[in-house]
Amino acid sequence: MPADYHHGVRVFELNEGTRPIRTIETAIIGLVGIADDADAATFPPNTPVLITDVLAASGKAGDLGTLAPSLDAIADHGSPAVVVVRVPKGATDAETTSNLVGSVTAGGQLTGVKALLGSQARFGVKPRILGVPGLDSLPVATELVAIAKKTRAMAYLSAYGAETKEAAVAYRENFGDREAMVIWPNFTRWDTVANATAVAPAAARALGLRAWIDENHGWHKTLSNVPVQGVTGISQDVYFDLQDESTDANYLNSHEVTTLVRRDGYRFWGSRTCSDDPLFAFESAARTAHVLADTIAEAHFWGVDKPLTPSLARDIIEGVKAKGRELVRLGYLLGFDCWLDPALNAPVVLKAGKLYIDYDYTPVPPLENLMFQQRITDRYLLDFASRMAA
Repeated sequence: MPADYHHGVRVFELNEGTRPIRTIETAIIGLVGIADDADAATFPPNTPVLITDVLAASGKAGDLGTLAPSLDAIADHGSPAVVVVRVPKGATDAETTSNLVGSVTAGGQLTGVKALLGSQARFGVKPRILGVPGLDSLPVATELVAIAKKTRAMAYLSAYGAETKEAAVAYRENFGDREAMVIWPNFTRWDTVANATAVAPAAARALGLRAWIDENHGWHKTLSNVPVQGVTGISQDVYFDLQDESTDANYLNSHEVTTLVRRDGYRFWGSRTCSDDPLFAFESAARTAHVLADTIAEAHFWGVDKPLTPSLARDIIEGVKAKGRELVRLGYLLGFDCWLDPALNAPVVLKAGKLYIDYDYTPVPPLENLMFQQRITDRYLLDFASRMAA
């Protein structure tokens, strides 16, 4: 409280008003892999490492394991920020799986995919696009989805071990979360180490392409129907026809499995998550929910512990509304609104230092099913004679 008496002029700075809200970074990949011959200084085991030059980093990832080809797949689509966790290969496949699932050591170190949780504390970034390409067996995939739920990220999974489309659909039934997308089959690529065509895990390409779409189109655009770079084929035959309902691709998509097709290049085909809630059936809806929740929450760190006055509530609401209008204008949302519900903000609630602010939004759905209605008519024959004269 300033002194009551002063002979002169004073200025009191009143920092009220709305604050700009910055959309969170979404094109950040969380990659987990094995590479026993990788440079240990660049990729220490079970330690998150932030990579900003993906292609250069792939040169230090060795020739063995999954890390180098996964980084190469990402680099084919650009150079997004990638948080890499290199996990030691076990003496057996089961031991490798356990290493990938990870644990918490007696000293408190997170290992395996759990190590991705340390990204924000170490680097101030949170991976939003997660994958363990080529190694995402069911135990690993299940743990990865759990990490994705905690961090509001998307996990891109293979239908691990599935040799047929029916097996892929059966595998998808293991998941019921909006944070998971199951993909079948894999791509093929030219392996410069083996000097032969090799299977290229589709999940690795999904990570790179997802980050590229985020940077060039936006998180409201799904993974589907965008050309994939660096691949030479598909590991299994997938029958696809744009107009035929009885295709392999349509069967897989109808059971929430994203597949691969060849049409003007190679593409992912399918926009569905594994969500058990129809509201988040589309990848774009799930990611919109993630982005809005973190964008709005993280942008209001400044407001915590400020005096809870009507002007503070008004400033918060107006700031959120302004951000919503911006996202609608840019095409990321179809609609948005924010308000204060008096019924929720009773005096006893406000007295306890709590404030409830509501907002709603409509995500942009993908055009999944375009239907034309074709009719035959003779009405264009009615002026036949007059058209001859013309």
